[in-house]
Amino acid sequence: MTHSSLSRARPARLGGFAFPLMLALALAPLAFATAARATPALVVEVDSGKVLMAEDATKPWYPASVTKLMTAYVTLKAIRAGRVTPQTLVTVTETASAQQPSKMGFKVGTQVTVDNALKMMLVKSANDMAVVLAEGVGGNYASFIAEMNASARELGMDGTHYANPNGLPDPNQVTTARDLAILTRAILTEFPEQSELFRIPAIKLGNAVIRNYNKLIDRYPGADGMKTGFICASGFNLVATAHRGDKRLIAVVLGTNSGKDRTEQAALLLEKGFQHSWKIFGAVSPTVDSLRNEGGTPTDMRAQVCGGKRKNTASEADDDSGPAATSFVAAGMGSLGDNVTGASLLQKLPPSMPPVEVFVGPFPSAEALAAAYPPPPEKKKPVAAKDKPAAKKKPGPTTAVIDASPLPAPKPAGKPAAAKPAAKPASKPAAAPLPNPAAATTYPTVPPPPQ
Repeated sequence: MTHSSLSRARPARLGGFAFPLMLALALAPLAFATAARATPALVVEVDSGKVLMAEDATKPWYPASVTKLMTAYVTLKAIRAGRVTPQTLVTVTETASAQQPSKMGFKVGTQVTVDNALKMMLVKSANDMAVVLAEGVGGNYASFIAEMNASARELGMDGTHYANPNGLPDPNQVTTARDLAILTRAILTEFPEQSELFRIPAIKLGNAVIRNYNKLIDRYPGADGMKTGFICASGFNLVATAHRGDKRLIAVVLGTNSGKDRTEQAALLLEKGFQHSWKIFGAVSPTVDSLRNEGGTPTDMRAQVCGGKRKNTASEADDDSGPAATSFVAAGMGSLGDNVTGASLLQKLPPSMPPVEVFVGPFPSAEALAAAYPPPPEKKKPVAAKDKPAAKKKPGPTTAVIDASPLPAPKPAGKPAAAKPAAKPASKPAAAPLPNPAAATTYPTVPPPPQ
C-alpha cells in the first residue's frame, strides 16, 4: 500500500475538528520548551509512520538543500527502472557549472558517475552535482523537475512543489516538515539497500577530505542520515534519522538560527522519541499521512538568520555560530531529566566508516582530477612590479618638493627678467632626472625571467 493510499484510507473524521483537538492535547506535553520561537519540528517512527511529536509540521517552508533528498529519490528510481546505472557517466554542463556554492566546482565537460555525483551531492551538498544528475538522469533539466513533482504527488506530498533540484532560492520551491518525513520514509522503505549513501561521514577527493554537514553523524549514538539545508529564507534545516535497537526514527527540524541549533534540537527530538511510551496516544495514534498541510506563503527567515545583527555570515557550514542551544530542554519528558539538552546528548564517537573515496571519470585518476578544475586565473604582477619600486624610491617625494617650489616662484618672478636665469638652473637639475627614467626602462626586462 502506498503512502497516498494510506492517506485515502484514513477515516474522514480524522480531518474534522475532534481529531486535531485531540492530537493537539496529546502532543502538548511533548511540545518544545522554545515554543515562543516556534519553527517546524516533527518526530516520526519509520516502520509505522506514527507521529511522536509535531509542532507546525504542516506549515509551508522553504526546503533549501533538503530538496536533494527528492533529487536522490528520483535518481534511485531511475536506477531501479534501468534507465541509468550507478556507473553511468553524467556530464557537467554550463548550467551545472554556473550554480552557486556549495558546489564541487568542476569545469564544463567533466564527467562523473551517477554514484559519485550522488555522494558529492549528499555529503558536500554540491549544487552543481544536483543539476548534473537532473540533466543526466532526466534527459534534460525540465523533465527531471517534472519527475520530482510527479513523485511528490505519488507520495501524497501535497504541500510540496519543486522548481530546481538543489534548493537554491526560488519562491516556488516549498515543502512542509510532514512532507519531508513522508519522503524520508519512502527512501528508507523503498531503497533500504541504498541507506549507506545518506550516512557517509566524509568523502575523499584526491587529497581533500570533505566532511558531511550533518553533524549528528558520529556524534549522536545511532544517527544514520539524512540531509541538511540552508538558505537565508529558510534558516537552518535538517532531516535526521537514527536507530536504537529495532526502533528507527525520523526527526525534521526547520528554520533554526544556526547549524549548531539544528543539530542540538534534532538530537533532543530523537532522544525524546526513543524514550516515548506511546501510551499517551491510546488507540488513535496519528500517522504522518493523516496530518493535513496548511496553505499560504512560507515563512521568510532572512531577517532573523541573515540580518544585520549577526556577527558572521551565515552559511551551510555554520555549525558553531549562533547562541548555544541550552534552552532546548526535554519538556514533559521526565525520564530524560530537566537538565538534558541537545548539546549534552552529543559526543565524539569512533568513526563509523573511513572517508569514502570519490573521483571524476569512470575510475580514479589523479590526472583526470587535475584536469577537472579550471586553471587558476593568471596573476599579472609585472605591471605592479614597476609601480612598487618607483613607490619605494625617494625620488617620488623629491618630485613633490620640486612641484611645490615652483608654485610660489612664478609670483615674484612675473615682471623681472630674473625668471630667465631661474630657467637656466632649472634646466640643469632637469638633466639629472633624465638618466633615472632611462634606467627605469631597463627594469621591465628583469621581472620576466623569474616567472
